[in-house]
Amino acid sequence: MTEQTAPASREIVDFWFDPICPFAWITSRWIREVETVRDITIKWHIMSLAVLNEGRELDAGYRELMDRAWLPARAVTQVQDRYGDDKVGDFYTALGTRIHDGGNDNYEQVVAEALAELSLDESILEAAKTDALDDKMRASHQEGISKVGDEVGTPVVAFNGTAFFGPVMTRIPRGEKAGELFDAAVTLGSFEYFYELKRSRTTSPEFD
Repeated sequence: MTEQTAPASREIVDFWFDPICPFAWITSRWIREVETVRDITIKWHIMSLAVLNEGRELDAGYRELMDRAWLPARAVTQVQDRYGDDKVGDFYTALGTRIHDGGNDNYEQVVAEALAELSLDESILEAAKTDALDDKMRASHQEGISKVGDEVGTPVVAFNGTAFFGPVMTRIPRGEKAGELFDAAVTLGSFEYFYELKRSRTTSPEFD
């Protein structure tokens, strides 16, 4: 399979995500909106919260979630390996719509339904229960983390030669508002000594 290419005039935005992260989901829907109002092309890459949290002390509930997070991340890696970069974004949308919009945390069912929706090889589900492509998944994860540092999480967004964790939002900006926020991020990123803005979250993610 050939890699996704963009016209020379379009800026490539690289986006690293873990399918189960609600904040990555919101940011991904934002960047999809940006794609409709700005000259960008998105390249999707897998990263893994399970990999990120290896060796860390976690509470029992989050450890259980991380144990289950391997399956969807491995499934994305299988899709990329078999079908190329072009299918990754579509598969992420199919997964995320079920996990986040639909509230389904049965990841095995979610992966099976997403594969069926896109007419992808159903054997990917069983393959994703193994570590067969973990080296490839870890390499993609490390590529994203190497741009921002391992004290952050998902998503990682890279453009114009720089990369950031986030932006973290609890609502999805639409239309020109999405474009304006992207413009602001590009402006901040253009200053080589800018690193972060942060405030405590007072709202929870909503996916409308």
